[in-house]
Amino acid sequence: MTTATPALPTPIGIIGCGNIFPAYLKTLARCRRIRIVAIADANAELAASRAAEHGLTTLSIADLLASEAQIILNLTPPQAHHAVGMQVLNAGKHFFTEKPLAATFEQGQELVKLARAKGLRVGCAPDTFLGAAGQTLRALVDGGTVGQIRHGTAQFMNHGPDHWHPNPAFFYQPGGGPLHDVGVYYLTHLVNHFGPVAKLRSTSHVTHTERRVPFGPREGEVLPVGVPTHVVTQLDFASGPQIVLTSSFDVWAHTHTPMELYGDDGTLLGADPNQFGGTVKHNRQTGAFERAAGGRPYATNSRGIGLIDMALAIQEDRPHRCSAEMALHVLEVMDRALDAGRTGRSVTLKTRCERPAPLTSKLF
Repeated sequence: MTTATPALPTPIGIIGCGNIFPAYLKTLARCRRIRIVAIADANAELAASRAAEHGLTTLSIADLLASEAQIILNLTPPQAHHAVGMQVLNAGKHFFTEKPLAATFEQGQELVKLARAKGLRVGCAPDTFLGAAGQTLRALVDGGTVGQIRHGTAQFMNHGPDHWHPNPAFFYQPGGGPLHDVGVYYLTHLVNHFGPVAKLRSTSHVTHTERRVPFGPREGEVLPVGVPTHVVTQLDFASGPQIVLTSSFDVWAHTHTPMELYGDDGTLLGADPNQFGGTVKHNRQTGAFERAAGGRPYATNSRGIGLIDMALAIQEDRPHRCSAEMALHVLEVMDRALDAGRTGRSVTLKTRCERPAPLTSKLF
């Protein structure tokens, strides 16, 4: 009797050492199925500081792309995703990027086209839908707990990253904004639950053409605004549900549930799609809401499990869950929502994607 030899850890590299870097590293460092070769950043001092803090190796971006790394994780701002992704793919590496896939749908199409031509994989955050709360809600949808889902709402509203992010200006330029920055989590969860969007309608508003940072280390700094900061989108899913998504950087506080799904026999209440865990509830008709059973993995911050899933999928020769097709579809939805907000016209989506496989157990 023979046993299979365990696959060697997949060597990966990381480009971008900014604000989200520590959260990814915390997850990746726990997984023995991957190995971080080196990190890189256009700011060499920042990369050196992160490397010293975490015991990692730094390389230039060019040297990292020429290294043994098989997958490159990209944590740069959205406006750089296309350029970095093209470099990575042209270097013959698989590419996993922070959300969104690119600053525009057209750029996303270029990335996916190049990856297919070269036989490489592209993966994209958010991976929060793989967390305990997202997978619990998916199981309730799939199990018909409240019957066929007909309608729903999803609400992302806050006052933007002005007062907490160290460099908030890019959030108000194309590729940023509330829809592309955080609405993308909500859309990705909805596509995980229901599959692709077929049509949409939208309204959008640039509430203020300039934003003044209200407090914090950049208090008083004026940020020019080049994207809508309040977007309301009616999403018609190919599988039937009609969901209204609100994405806003113009609200200080509210009491809306992050996601509510209305079925023929009751209602599902989802947790914050920007988190991995949280409380999921359901009721039947006029009955009281009850908390859904817990126990699923990844209830705490686990950013990076989408990359780990892609690395394992390559080893196991299976589809990865944070797929290029889903990321490209979500990017098209976001871009077309802004188009519809400008024109007032309904838009039919061109792309489609498969729902990712449910995640019922730990990846590692």
